Amino acid sequence: MKIKVLKNRRDEILKRNEIIFTVHHDNSPTPSRVEVRREIASMFKVDIERVYIRRMEGVTGTNMTIGEAHIYDSPEYAKAIEPKHIILRHSPLSKEKE
Repeated sequence: MKIKVLKNRRDEILKRNEIIFTVHHDNSPTPSRVEVRREIASMFKVDIERVYIRRMEGVTGTNMTIGEAHIYDSPEYAKAIEPKHIILRHSPLSKEKE
């Protein structure tokens, strides 16, 4: 899995970076949000609690996925701003219930 950042825009009002990225996953299935979240957190050297994957869409006929992520200055900002369904998608408790 190889992640390439296409666009990195800073939003000072919401105190976050808005990332547009591509994931190249040759000879493997589309990576999960957890794997991509972990990789983006390590790329930007931030805690994983500050990274939220907003969307991921596979490009038909290729081994590439395009996605959008938000990296907040603190986990508290993320919980105050992100929609509830996005926060639930990233919480470990929702994974255990499934």
